Amino acid sequence: MARASVLALASSLASNSVRGADLGPAPVYYVYYKAPPIEPDSPWMIRLRVLGVLPDTAGSSVNVAGTPSLSSPSSGLSLSDRAIPELDITYFFTRNVAAELILGATRHHISGNGVLTGLDIGTAWLLPPTLTLQYHFTDFGQFKPYIGAGINYTAFFNQSAANASLGGLAVTDLHIRNQFGAAVQFGFDYMLDRHWGLNFDVKKLWLRPEYSATVNNAIAVTGRANIDPWLVSGGVAYRF
Repeated sequence: MARASVLALASSLASNSVRGADLGPAPVYYVYYKAPPIEPDSPWMIRLRVLGVLPDTAGSSVNVAGTPSLSSPSSGLSLSDRAIPELDITYFFTRNVAAELILGATRHHISGNGVLTGLDIGTAWLLPPTLTLQYHFTDFGQFKPYIGAGINYTAFFNQSAANASLGGLAVTDLHIRNQFGAAVQFGFDYMLDRHWGLNFDVKKLWLRPEYSATVNNAIAVTGRANIDPWLVSGGVAYRF
């Protein structure tokens, strides 16, 4: 009887094993998670910077009618340096290619040099909107350098002759013509996060307007002012 019970139990276990094999392996279930959509970068960026305008007036010419001793190359012009707040607006056409427009105005003091050193000529405001096409390098992580080139148009306004006498000479009238010029630049953005960053930028403008003036309400003066400023700036950037 005991032997029969053992045989019956073995038969039952074998039968269950066969039925388990027929069912195959246990099913495996996979759970898929959909990644959140990546918001594309906005094409718009603005920067607020402190801008230093550093004129390079070497080669400016002065032609005093009937007085060669006061004319170039014995004399020239000097323009004061200025620092102002400045806003620029940048639009990205692609990840690498962008256009930048800078906006700002500066007031400069003009004086003579050479034999005219100490002669106060006057003051003028400069409005130099500059548009550049840029290439941005994007393979350096948070550090994003760029280069650019473009065009500048400088308008001179609120021009004022000094009317201050030096050695019997006083500039009584002053007019500087508006002028187009070329521009190049290099700089970088260092992005702190997706939107905020720090910026440093250097531009060189070639700006050489013609001017005319009158001394003592009678003597005509003409020439070219080689302003050719360096624009050096630093500030914050925000990409929308």
